[in-house]
Amino acid sequence: MRNIILGLAAVATLAACASRPDPVPTGPTGPTTPPVTQPSGPTPGSVEDFRVSVGDRVFFGYDRFDLSTEARAVLERQAAWLRRYPNTRVLVAGNCDERGTREYNLALGARRAAAARDFLVSLGIDGGRIESVSYGKERPLDARANEEAWSVNRNAHTQIVSGAVS
Repeated sequence: MRNIILGLAAVATLAACASRPDPVPTGPTGPTTPPVTQPSGPTPGSVEDFRVSVGDRVFFGYDRFDLSTEARAVLERQAAWLRRYPNTRVLVAGNCDERGTREYNLALGARRAAAARDFLVSLGIDGGRIESVSYGKERPLDARANEEAWSVNRNAHTQIVSGAVS
């Protein structure tokens, strides 16, 4: 009799440990479906996707228009993005800090825009998809007159002008 009781206890213990499927949640009208998770982040192929995922600006040293390692990395990401979205056209705008004459900064901004444009072309992007312009010192990101502001104002900005996903 004792063996029977021990056997029944063992079966009861094993039955208690058996896994059971989770119950299906139900609402007032029956089973409910789990919520659909919306993708986070910008829409692929959008202007925001380009800006956030790739980077739309490269920076230059004082009185320089050569591309740093960091600038080349950003432009390589831009080229990869542009290859994924071949109908997209961009404008590369060269910008300068406030120091120097208007004429000098327009010429330097043009060299910065050309450096970025030429690098994108060297990476296989059709030059017909890229316009360039110089704004010189006319469109600063930071209006303060100090080195921190000047360093962000020395840039080439790649802006999508057409072909992006809305």
